[in-house]
Amino acid sequence: MNKILFPLVVILFISCNSKPKKESQTKVEEKEKWSVRMANSIMHTSDTLLYFEKINNPARKYKDGDWDYDVGYMGSAIAKLGDVDPKYSKYLEDYINYFIQEDGTVKGYEKEEYNIDRVNPAKNLFRLYKKTGEEKYKIALEQFVDQMRTHPKTSDGGFWHKKIYPHQMWLDGLYMASPFLAQYAKEFDQPEWFDVVAHQILLVYEKTYDPETGLLYHAQDESKEQAWADPKTGRSSYFWGRSIGWYLMAIVDVLDYLPEDHPERDQIIKIFQQTVDAVLKVRYPEAGVWYQIMDLPNREGNYKEGSCTAMFTYSIAKGAKNGYLDESYLDVANDCFDDMVNVFITEDEDGYIKMQNICGGAGLGGNPYRDGSFEYYVTEDIVVNDCKGVAPFIDAAIELDR
Repeated sequence: MNKILFPLVVILFISCNSKPKKESQTKVEEKEKWSVRMANSIMHTSDTLLYFEKINNPARKYKDGDWDYDVGYMGSAIAKLGDVDPKYSKYLEDYINYFIQEDGTVKGYEKEEYNIDRVNPAKNLFRLYKKTGEEKYKIALEQFVDQMRTHPKTSDGGFWHKKIYPHQMWLDGLYMASPFLAQYAKEFDQPEWFDVVAHQILLVYEKTYDPETGLLYHAQDESKEQAWADPKTGRSSYFWGRSIGWYLMAIVDVLDYLPEDHPERDQIIKIFQQTVDAVLKVRYPEAGVWYQIMDLPNREGNYKEGSCTAMFTYSIAKGAKNGYLDESYLDVANDCFDDMVNVFITEDEDGYIKMQNICGGAGLGGNPYRDGSFEYYVTEDIVVNDCKGVAPFIDAAIELDR
């Protein structure tokens, strides 16, 4: 090679391989992240959150434009991508603004139902109040705080799950109200709510904890009147994956706001650590994910379930990043995420992704009566792209930058 030409070739090679990525290359990489791909897939399915559940799961009886705990959760997960593109924030904001009236009332919300599920979407009001300063969002926030001021409780001070489920604490309810109340306590300098939140976390743990496995039962009926309740303890009979997922996510999100010097903080972190370790012991080794009924993977009818797998992955990832777990758990979370994608994520011919094998819903009591049996849990509808799986999937992907 010509002696003059060789240095020019070397310079050109180094220059081409060391220059900053073009904007288009960066955008392509961002679009390839699982968090963004899932958000795009959801928004492709429905251009508004108002009717997503009705479109995505027509077999279930959803109202048009309902103030739903799970839709609100999925919207908040997608809105975390607002720095990637404002359309993701707008997707949530349009949903919230449908409900919030100019006088601050919330369309379709009735405090007297005392339904703890209704509190969860209100977390999104903090975002809009800080962004706009509009008083209607603050007025709306206060309505949900007011609900929790008068919400019925067990004799030990545990919030009933709903008025129609008297004397019952469900693990699900910890996620529905506790992070909201903890954020309210911090944002508006109302520290008494920190004590309330800490009490709920510790109390439900005490009432549902199984010392043999370290896992938590779905619920407890203080009155012991329900057919699903153990006559001695009042506890339900099975370890339903998503209920424990709700509980772990409640803790890891509450810790964002609970003061470092709060007297119960260390105990709550210890419970989080112990429960994560108990959950990891029943992670199915052949697939790296979790089953609907966590400790009975080989029982006929049981199945690998997407939402609890996503919730555990998110909780472990965030717990490791924030120092509640050893940093080695971050590798565990990434491994869980890989297995979750392998087992539950499919892609259509247009490149949109779907999450399979999500339990559409599971509760206790009610009409028709849900008896909390193994057969009940494994025969509930299994749904594709249900909010309760998609939302923690996006949250886990964001935490892991995947």
